[in-house]
Amino acid sequence: MKEAKISRGPQVEIVDSPIPQPGHGQVVIKVVVSGSNPKDWKMSEFYPDAPPMNQGDDIAGTIYAVGQGVTGFRDGDRVAAFHEMMSPHGSYAEYALAWAHTTFFLPEKTSFEGESDVEKFAILGTSQLVLTISTTEGAAIPLAAMTAAIGLYAADRLALPQPWSPANKPTPLVVYGASSAVGSYVLQLAQRSNVHPLICVAGRAQDHVEKFIDRSKGDTIVDYRKGDDAVVQGIKDALKGAKLEYAYDAVSEKSSPKNLAQVLDATSGKVTSVLPPKGGDFSAKFDEFPQSVYQSMTMVGSVHEDIKDFGFVYFQYFTRGLQEGWFKPQPQEVVPGGLAGIQSALERLKDGTASAVKYVFRISETEGAGSGK
Repeated sequence: MKEAKISRGPQVEIVDSPIPQPGHGQVVIKVVVSGSNPKDWKMSEFYPDAPPMNQGDDIAGTIYAVGQGVTGFRDGDRVAAFHEMMSPHGSYAEYALAWAHTTFFLPEKTSFEGESDVEKFAILGTSQLVLTISTTEGAAIPLAAMTAAIGLYAADRLALPQPWSPANKPTPLVVYGASSAVGSYVLQLAQRSNVHPLICVAGRAQDHVEKFIDRSKGDTIVDYRKGDDAVVQGIKDALKGAKLEYAYDAVSEKSSPKNLAQVLDATSGKVTSVLPPKGGDFSAKFDEFPQSVYQSMTMVGSVHEDIKDFGFVYFQYFTRGLQEGWFKPQPQEVVPGGLAGIQSALERLKDGTASAVKYVFRISETEGAGSGK
């Protein structure tokens, strides 16, 4: 099979590799679409001496093989999955490996890919219609959506009220980087938890953010392009004198820690960050915050380690949200060329070109794909 491996730069090399075999509790997925994430280029910057690696972690495709102990999945099932980061057999390949507890069904109305606004209608029974939307939805969800859920709800992160036990009082939450994939999922889940007001720091993609907030509950958008002082003042204005105890930093670099440090309550404030301080030490703390502010890292990889049950529950919850229509995948941009398009996409992620969009790749477009197993 064809597989893409990434090294510092980013530089991408497409190689021939054997199809992975599932271990106990694992599945092998034939990848239809792979999603990309900023971490895919950042990891090689954090660990420059590491060998080139398939950094893809967002999988959308069909079950190809199941390992021992796996129940609920069978060959051909339409699924999305979160590959275990920094391990072999990621989603930048024709076939990828995932743990069953981080694999979830894609409803019929959630597509892998499409070419028009309305791709097809599927008739269920005698009267029910399911609309298949023309987006590469499945590949947009796993890593970013789970990052959002962990940061919001895990006991040692922000520990906000779960969607099935929503908040019953005003609970201000700043979402820094609200138009990003992670930020967009934070907003949708926070809405289900009745967490308001949502104070969203965003830039040119404010129309996208607007879709996920409720102005009647005090939600608002603060434009970071107006400068740091304006961001801080905008957050304070939105709080209207209330105490800010929760912040989700989906940027975690440049000015976001400094600005949040000026608005979080110094005694009861909590902030969760998607990235570590400069240098890549995930155990380090941001110097901008006083020691009295509780800092945590989202650490999405923990669903493969110490919070497996959390990951299992929320991935199934995403399936339900897709079925019911309240959970919306981040908009997609298909980068031509399959695996050959990865390098240009990661370069755009690195230089900040992307805004309110997820770069994805149709694996079948890769030169030589499907030529052999």
